[in-house]
Amino acid sequence: MALPRPKRNRSAADFLPPVKTLPALKKAAASCKGCDLYKRATQTIFGEGPKDAAVVFVGEQPGDYEDRAGHPFVGPAGRMLDKALAEARLDRDKVYVTNAVKHFKWKPMGKRRKHERPLASEMAACRPWLEAELEVIRPYILVCLGATAAQSILKRKVLIQKERGTFQESPLAPATFVTVHPSSIYRHPEKRQQELEYRRLVDEMKLVRARLAELEKKHVRLAG
Repeated sequence: MALPRPKRNRSAADFLPPVKTLPALKKAAASCKGCDLYKRATQTIFGEGPKDAAVVFVGEQPGDYEDRAGHPFVGPAGRMLDKALAEARLDRDKVYVTNAVKHFKWKPMGKRRKHERPLASEMAACRPWLEAELEVIRPYILVCLGATAAQSILKRKVLIQKERGTFQESPLAPATFVTVHPSSIYRHPEKRQQELEYRRLVDEMKLVRARLAELEKKHVRLAG
């Protein structure tokens, strides 16, 4: 008697379109059932930005604001990121923003929907979307916003306080930068500490801008 075939894990790879363009990927992602997170999310929140973006920012997952609005980085954390980019003189309209996981994972807390960190299996299931986005865009720099995004991209455990503000090796871009997710700044109870953390984020965005200038001068892009 033939042995039963081992069950193959679901992933976003089953939903990728045959021709990869950002519009085609976004349309295909809208019906993704590569893991169970789609069951409780309002909608898929795909990345947004120009197809030739030089810098791609990757967060953990959409938040409550993003899940309702249908766009990435439109809540308080997104506004803080926009402010930091403007102060660092990185043009927000020329960068691409996305998340390692495209559905909002949450649990009820009274009338609120409390964010839950995605599992490693959920990040792995969603990774084909991120890889496809990067394959199309071919950025100079990939910026990991927070430990979960960095773990997804670097495929290893990342200690943010140790690696924050550093460039790491990654096959997904010529330069990969690690920093905090802007939402973490709001978790500091004191306004003074929030301001210090924000100033540090601005300084890190200036590092990204400086490295971008170097790479653009050398015309180094992710190999297609």
